[in-house]
Amino acid sequence: MGRYGNLDYPLLVKAGFLTGLSLFTLGAGGELIGSMLFETLPAWEHTLFLYSEALGLVVAFFTPWIFGVLLPLTE
Repeated sequence: MGRYGNLDYPLLVKAGFLTGLSLFTLGAGGELIGSMLFETLPAWEHTLFLYSEALGLVVAFFTPWIFGVLLPLTE
């Protein structure tokens, strides 16, 4: 048994990357569709979609580094 238990690193990398990609896609798509359907979106919706895009990029970038490179090297 490893230091962090019995973690399935390939599954964690794939799931984390797809979660980040989904967040980014949801934010970008929501902003695009919302601006096409309505003339103006409320400020809180712009903020929500922007934060969703940013969080999606951060999660999609760092998940493979953490669960694919760093944690397996520390075992």
